Amino acid sequence: MKFSDLVRDTLAAIVSSGGKVDPALAEREQHRLHGYAWIATQAEALDALCNWADRAREADAFGDIERLVLDIGMGEYCAQIFGGVAMSQSEIVRPSDYGLQQEAFAFASGDAASHFIGAGNTSENRAELARRLADGERPYEGTGDDTLDMIRNQFRTFASERIAPHAHGWHLADALIPLDVVGEMAELGVFGVCIPEEHGGLGLGKLAMCLVSEELSRGWICAGSLGTRSEIAGELIGQNGTDAQKAKFLPRIAEGSILPTAVFTEPDTGSDLASVRTRARQTDTGTWRIDGAKTWITHAARADLMTILCRTDPAAPGYAGLSMLLAEKTRGTDSAPFPDEGIAGDEIEVLGYRGMKEYTLGFDGFEVAEDGLLGGAQGQGFKQLMRTFEGARIQTAARALGVGWNAFDLGLSYATERRQFGKPLLAFPRVSDKLALMVCELVIARELTWTAARHKDRGQRCDIEAGMAKLLGARVAWASADNALQIHGGNGYALEYEISRVLCDARILNIFEGAGEIQAQVIARGLLSSYQGSQAV
Repeated sequence: MKFSDLVRDTLAAIVSSGGKVDPALAEREQHRLHGYAWIATQAEALDALCNWADRAREADAFGDIERLVLDIGMGEYCAQIFGGVAMSQSEIVRPSDYGLQQEAFAFASGDAASHFIGAGNTSENRAELARRLADGERPYEGTGDDTLDMIRNQFRTFASERIAPHAHGWHLADALIPLDVVGEMAELGVFGVCIPEEHGGLGLGKLAMCLVSEELSRGWICAGSLGTRSEIAGELIGQNGTDAQKAKFLPRIAEGSILPTAVFTEPDTGSDLASVRTRARQTDTGTWRIDGAKTWITHAARADLMTILCRTDPAAPGYAGLSMLLAEKTRGTDSAPFPDEGIAGDEIEVLGYRGMKEYTLGFDGFEVAEDGLLGGAQGQGFKQLMRTFEGARIQTAARALGVGWNAFDLGLSYATERRQFGKPLLAFPRVSDKLALMVCELVIARELTWTAARHKDRGQRCDIEAGMAKLLGARVAWASADNALQIHGGNGYALEYEISRVLCDARILNIFEGAGEIQAQVIARGLLSSYQGSQAV
């Protein structure tokens, strides 16, 4: 039995009543509940790393650098499961939290774990990996599909030529991504990657979307995030829209002639969507009038289409009264960001994740067309939105990978060029260790993300896998950015250095599209419910 399964069994006995998870007990034991999510994620990450190594061997591409990544990654993650997994900088979940110290020792003493803990993540291996990275070697990143590999290379080139050289200037100026760049992205198909070909899209899957998002985010997270709103709107309409709504919106989203924005969050609700209060009333003429407030709305001024989660039935409690409206608006300008009657907005100044800008929105009788009700049915808004969560979290994990690789690129470049005490920074073990571990974790997080994407492409439910990918990806991106800034020393704290931007950008990844605590809750509850359901059969 896996150690993570022992944790599950112990936790289930603590938080369950009558064979099911008791919400009050689960909340009381939140540290242990979320700790289980992290331990299970680490266990899945180990499996993903082994799958990556197997795929590299099948492609006859498993060489010395792949062996080093495998040994170091396995050694580090096995040691963390044995000694303690960090849920945040100060919250560590340990085997002793479940009374499983002896079982953890047995796990670490097993043939595989003891080998990797003892001989995998060694100073010699880390130094050798860092040396190879400095020489330009990179671990295997093939998908097993020539078309997908070509797509990745195409977007890597585009991001390095059209995004990366300008990203820091755009960030410092707090400027929107120029429309000519948005147009070039549209021509490449960024906004229609997953939209079916019959509706003008590329008709590709989530794995292709991951490759596009990662490479664009490696140039700048905001470039990778431009497609997020189109991905969400495309999935909302594609899965739930009427034939007329699909015909009207999907081709225009795919070609980039309309830019959508997601209008879900409210000032006092955050992740508690059941408490959404923004109200939509249908008039005698059939149109809808919206009143209420929304916040943290990305790219709102420039957007042409809003997907608005609102309450159409105030008498229905919680999620039951929520509907999704497709609300067209006039694209704003610098002088008139919200020119339409019934809508006003204020920019939220942010540390990072610039390029699209964040807004609070106020609706005062804003009019939406009669046919704007998604799917033509009231009370389905939350269910419709839930169907997009898997894809959105997979895409966010891919964005995190891009941010992490950007941090690695900057850290390695600085470590090889900067000299101290007569030698490059890379010659110091505490510097080379950081870079070696960055790459190992990025390979692991990428493989976990691709695993979730492949589940989604096969039509399989993957809310847990998507949550794991997002949970780990966000942590790895932040650790990579933090360590890369540390390599820069004082210069990393200066705004003129790009790593200062990457650090700010990385911080948002553990908050949006479901905060880390929400991801851990979803993962743990999902795994426990699945296990208890199987036991009851």
